[in-house]
Amino acid sequence: MQIYLARNNQQAGPYTLEQLNQMLTSQQVLLTDLVWHEGMTEWKALGELTQGKLVYQPIGYNPAPPEPTPFENQDVHQVKIEKKATLNNELASIPTRVLAKVIDLLLWLPAAAIPSFFLKAEQFNELSEIQQKMQATDSPNQAVQLQQQLFTLIPMEAWQAMFVYILIMLGIQAFMLAKSGQSIGKKLTKIKIVDAETGEKVSLMRAFTLRSFIFIILNMLFMPIITIIDHIFALSEKRQTLHDKLAKTKVVKQ
Repeated sequence: MQIYLARNNQQAGPYTLEQLNQMLTSQQVLLTDLVWHEGMTEWKALGELTQGKLVYQPIGYNPAPPEPTPFENQDVHQVKIEKKATLNNELASIPTRVLAKVIDLLLWLPAAAIPSFFLKAEQFNELSEIQQKMQATDSPNQAVQLQQQLFTLIPMEAWQAMFVYILIMLGIQAFMLAKSGQSIGKKLTKIKIVDAETGEKVSLMRAFTLRSFIFIILNMLFMPIITIIDHIFALSEKRQTLHDKLAKTKVVKQ
């Protein structure tokens, strides 16, 4: 049996039934992809034929394969799919995702270093003394007071510069995620965010607001509990973290 697939007006194949089921199991082929083989009068969604299962078992087909009619009577570009196929969205490995996350986190470190450019020598000494007292104190009230002194010591210009840097970084990350589904870290590690079902690029709301911005706030409030829980989910078969599941996304190789 020769089976043909189509997605986004691109046709691929032919495949054997065994190849189709292998790609379906590994999510290289989706239930939303269209399929045609001998004995069918029109293209249909694969999930309709499998009744939602991840295996296709056609019944009573004619083994003599005619050529398929063009998909939706349009000129369809024939694509020969091998290991790096159009329909193939190979999941990014966990170490690669961790590396991308580390790179993105490192990009926020300059914000913490900005106050040092606005402090005078005597203020540096005072800052060091406050930090030593904070480390030595066992009293929560005293720790809060020392923290307030530390914040007061930092000039308003430094806070403004930190705020501007954070806004710029958020803008850059949002722009890149909207354009290609990649943060700076993901761009460097050659992975990207796609829709969990279709493998297509997702909206900025899902790629940035749901996946990143909300979890940045949660991590700041509940570090490290949220971070640990979030990434435990990545150990599943689909390697979806908690923020992936929230945004209905997955991370694949570019």
